[in-house]
Amino acid sequence: MTALTEGSKAPAFKGKDQNGSLHSLANYKGQKLIIYFYPRDNTATCTQQACNLRDNFSLLKKNGFVVLGVSPDPIPKHKKFAETHQLPFTLLSDPDHQIIDKYGVWGEKKLYGKKYMGLLRTSFIIDEKGIIQKIFLKPKSKIHATEILEAWALLKKKKYIF
Repeated sequence: MTALTEGSKAPAFKGKDQNGSLHSLANYKGQKLIIYFYPRDNTATCTQQACNLRDNFSLLKKNGFVVLGVSPDPIPKHKKFAETHQLPFTLLSDPDHQIIDKYGVWGEKKLYGKKYMGLLRTSFIIDEKGIIQKIFLKPKSKIHATEILEAWALLKKKKYIF
């Protein structure tokens, strides 16, 4: 589980996308950013989540959001995943866990009673000033875009934006 908290500054990062282009947090200054961490390309739940964000991408974009996916998969696998599912957003490759570790999303998981280390599916909404506004520790893959938009609307309505 991440040690980051809502209201804290988002950790700076650098990483290459599915096309080999370098991205950093600084590239998104002045924009609302959704960074979603997912375990693996082309697995059932990860594909569901990516496709939900794809299907709602125009609505997320209309609300001012930029979307970045991050997983430990290599660039060629990201490229195939993005092409196969026609993903309109950036996927960052983080095989050395540089970004994953900064965001604290690598930890113990359980599958069929066995414990192992892996990426903990987590999403962050980062505002235009680089402040974490919302952390989804267990995003609902099938409706993640709706979760994001509802959380943002609530933050704005209650003026909880840090």
